[in-house]
Formats: sequence, structure tokens, C-alpha cells
Amino acid sequence: MNKEIIIIGGGVIGLCTAYYLQKSGHKITIIDQSQLNSGASYVNAGYLSPSHLVPLAAPGVMKKGLKWMFDAKSPLYIRPRLQNDFLRWAFAFNRSCNVSHVNKAIPIIKDITILSQYLFDDIMMVEEFEAHREKKGLLMLCQTEKMLEEEIEVAKMAKEHGLDCKTVNLQELKALEPNVIIEAIGATYYKCDWHTTPHEFMRAMKDHLKKEGVRFLLGEKVKDLSVKNGKLMALVTEKGALKADEYILSAGSWSGLLSKKLGIRLLLEAGKGYRINSKRELGITIPAILAERKVAITPMNGFTRFAGTMEIAGINHKINKVRVDSIANAVTQYYPEIEILEEEKLKAACGLRPVSPDGLPYIGRSSKCKNLIIATGHAMMGWSMATATGKLVQETVDQKKTSLDLAPFSPDRKF
Repeated sequence: MNKEIIIIGGGVIGLCTAYYLQKSGHKITIIDQSQLNSGASYVNAGYLSPSHLVPLAAPGVMKKGLKWMFDAKSPLYIRPRLQNDFLRWAFAFNRSCNVSHVNKAIPIIKDITILSQYLFDDIMMVEEFEAHREKKGLLMLCQTEKMLEEEIEVAKMAKEHGLDCKTVNLQELKALEPNVIIEAIGATYYKCDWHTTPHEFMRAMKDHLKKEGVRFLLGEKVKDLSVKNGKLMALVTEKGALKADEYILSAGSWSGLLSKKLGIRLLLEAGKGYRINSKRELGITIPAILAERKVAITPMNGFTRFAGTMEIAGINHKINKVRVDSIANAVTQYYPEIEILEEEKLKAACGLRPVSPDGLPYIGRSSKCKNLIIATGHAMMGWSMATATGKLVQETVDQKKTSLDLAPFSPDRKF
């Protein structure tokens, strides 16, 4: 049965969800408080990365976070707050930082990212989108023996799970990237990864959805939700009420604020990430992560992007110059001939990534609302998991067997 469906949030998760629901014959409206030209879907590193197997909640991360709290340049910054939602999230995050959780999460993350990579490729070919994507792999560049040993262990796990990866020494690194000097002792190389230019895919997807009749309500904020007997009856905005048969909540870091109105307490924190773009020819051809500094480098279509940091400090879009400088300094530390210019740093932008405590997204229905499906909490992996998330939501709406087991992604799961 074809349904009227409203999707709250027009980031990459919302657009991919709209794509599959529209294909299935449903009538779709996307509502977003922005103009759909900024945010995490536009400033990310553009990776389609099955290699990112280990969730953010991993052994030792909370300990590092406590140490890094006093370092403004640190890759992970968690600002402590005497706020119930934050304290509950922090407690659940700390409980998830263990080996048992990581071992359970790895195959789940691998399956959804592999499916998403396949579906992304399928969309690009079927719809003939003019958007950049390449399969050049991903380098994890290491400057210390300790970090290289850690990355080799992660690569071994990845290989055990069927991913194409290997260790490369300095000589092999120079052969892979002959046009740029790299200050590293070695790297792990994930040949399974793709990279993209995010705004090109977002533009192509928005144009396609509009052509197919999807309605966009932009610059319109959801103020309230009308609920009756465990069913969402309408969204209330400044302009009035909007009604549908089904609702999809994919509002990123704002999802937790709206879910509360339904009695669903999603543990969710906004994780701010920054990006710097350079349109100069820098010689970098293979995406890389600077392992010790947690900075991602992506050669995109017409520019190179430098992205990094995870700043958990509430919902805000303030640009912290210290953290921007930290990304720029990390680049020069690994690529000594490259210096990020002041004008490039001044144009730095940020995006808020919705972070769940266990590093897995929320995908599926909550028992507390009959006609709502939640799709959020992907943290740094939203781009890598977007198409699979959209497909899983569509299968749920259509009451079909889902391509993946949704139990690990349940919005009602306990931490």
C-alpha cells in the first residue's frame, strides 16, 4: 500500500531514505530547518569505508578523552556537563568501551558499510549521477612504531573479516604517492575503500528526488509533535500542521530533542567535526588518515579536503580556531611540504555528527510509537552507511524482510 511519508531531516540519511521510499511508490515530503547546503553531509571526508570497523566506543577511548579534556588541540574533546542526558550518554559510552563490545560491533559495522558501498555504486550507475567517486583505497599513515603496531592489529582483524588490506613500508608508500613527501614510517593500506566528493552526490540526489516528485520544505523547523495513543498524528511547524501515514526521524544531532516529545529517550550527543579545503594542486592522490592525529585527507574533485576532530560539546556551530589550527599543523607534520594557508583556514566549516554511546546507529521502530521509524546516530560513519540505512528503512515501511538484522540498531536497545 502506498503511503504519505514525511522525512524529518534532509541530510544524506534523509535523502537516501527518500530515494528508496519513492522508488517503492510512496509519496514523500522532506522537511528540514536548513536550506540543505551545509552541515555534516557536506563537510565530511567523503569516505565509503568498510575499513572503519572499530566503533568510537573502544577500549581506552574514555581514558584518552579524560586526558584530552585539558588539551584544546586533542582529536577527541568531551566537554563535561551537569546535564542528565549527557551524563546518561557518558555512562553508556564508558560501559561500551570494552573488547567484548568491539568484537560484537565489528561484523555489524562491516555488513552495513559493505551493503552501503554496493548500494551507493548501484545508485550512481542506475541514475547516471554526475558525481565524483573513486576506488583508490585508504592509507592509515603512522609516525611511531606503537601506532603502526596498533594499526597492523586492526588490519589483521579487517583481513579476517574479508577486507582487502595490507601493510606497506616507507618505500612502498613512496611508490604509491610519488608526488608528495610523506613523513611516516609506514602505513596500513585498505584497498577496499572508496572516496567521493560529498556535495556533488548531495546535489545530484536532491535534483533527482525533485524530478521524481519528492516535496522539499526547507527552512521550516519542527516545533512540536502531536501524539495520540502511541501514534504520531502530525508535525507542528511555524507554518502549521503536517500529517502523514508514516514519519521518518533522520534529523541528525537534533533527533534526540524531537524523540523526547514521543517519550523516546535516545542517547545521542552532537560530535562536531571540522574541515578545511584547499584548491591548490598538492600532489596527494590517495585518501589518508594521519593515525596519531586522527585527521582525514581526501583528494576530491577540484580540491583537497582536510577533516578531523570529534568535539562533543552540545549543539553549536562555533568554529574553534585552535582546533582548525591543530588540523592544519597535523597536515604539515605528515606532509612537510604542505602548509595550509591562512585564507584556507579562515574558510573552515564544521558539521555536527549524531553520536550514539556504542558507535552503532539507531535504525528501526521504537515500541513507543507505531508509525515512526528512527534513522540517526551514525557518528562519523553516516556517509559510509547512508544508502544501506535508506534501504533498511524502506524495507521496514514495506514490511519486507530487511537486508540486515535490525536488532543491533534498535532505538530501544539497552546500554
